[in-house]
Amino acid sequence: MIEIRGLNHRFADGTQGLQDISLTIRAGEFVVIAGCNGSGKTTLFRHLNGLLKPDSGDIRIGGVSVAADILRARQMVGLVFQDADSQIVGETVYADAAFGPENLCLPVDEIARRVATALNQVGLEHLADQPPHRLSGGEKRRLAIAGILAMESPILVLDEPFSNLDYPGILQVQSCIAGLHAQGRTIILSTHDMDKVVGYASRLILMRQGRVIQDGPLEDILPKVEAAGVKMPCKCAMNRK
Repeated sequence: MIEIRGLNHRFADGTQGLQDISLTIRAGEFVVIAGCNGSGKTTLFRHLNGLLKPDSGDIRIGGVSVAADILRARQMVGLVFQDADSQIVGETVYADAAFGPENLCLPVDEIARRVATALNQVGLEHLADQPPHRLSGGEKRRLAIAGILAMESPILVLDEPFSNLDYPGILQVQSCIAGLHAQGRTIILSTHDMDKVVGYASRLILMRQGRVIQDGPLEDILPKVEAAGVKMPCKCAMNRK
């Protein structure tokens, strides 16, 4: 599904953001990318749908280079930012979820179908007429996910989806993500808090200073997380795996 080969990115100030990243992510995987702040997680994500351009290397989504067809990449890869408020633009929950399909110039009945399906998948159908500013943190995060689902993106990329959420919000987002993976979507999620994901993910990639330092089955890589500046999950979280 995703092939990354020799990806390098240097920021305008000279900082090396990514260094020789090569990864393959298969359709239907649930992959966690973990690392401390500044490890390159967000920078990598922004390359997956062309928000950033590499200095060298290539990313292919379903065999097609992102650089060759950015619009297709953005339809295939739905990126949910860490700050959900920055991604919410509609005056109502429904209008926000409809924003992406409307920009695709889809027929009205197709937009309505997609929005209804997306809001149902994230459990917000009963709030369709509410203004987004009235939503809780967890509901806003789920609304951002709904906007991606309405684009019918097969790949869902979430940048620190549990940050700044209270416990009920964390549970809402966990349930939503797990349900979407069960339906067959490819999930790629970044975090520095492994407690939230050990019960769901199958693969763990560790990053440090713009490099991939470990990659493999979650149970094999978990004992090595502290090398990436990530706290080991508590035993109760690991027992849920």
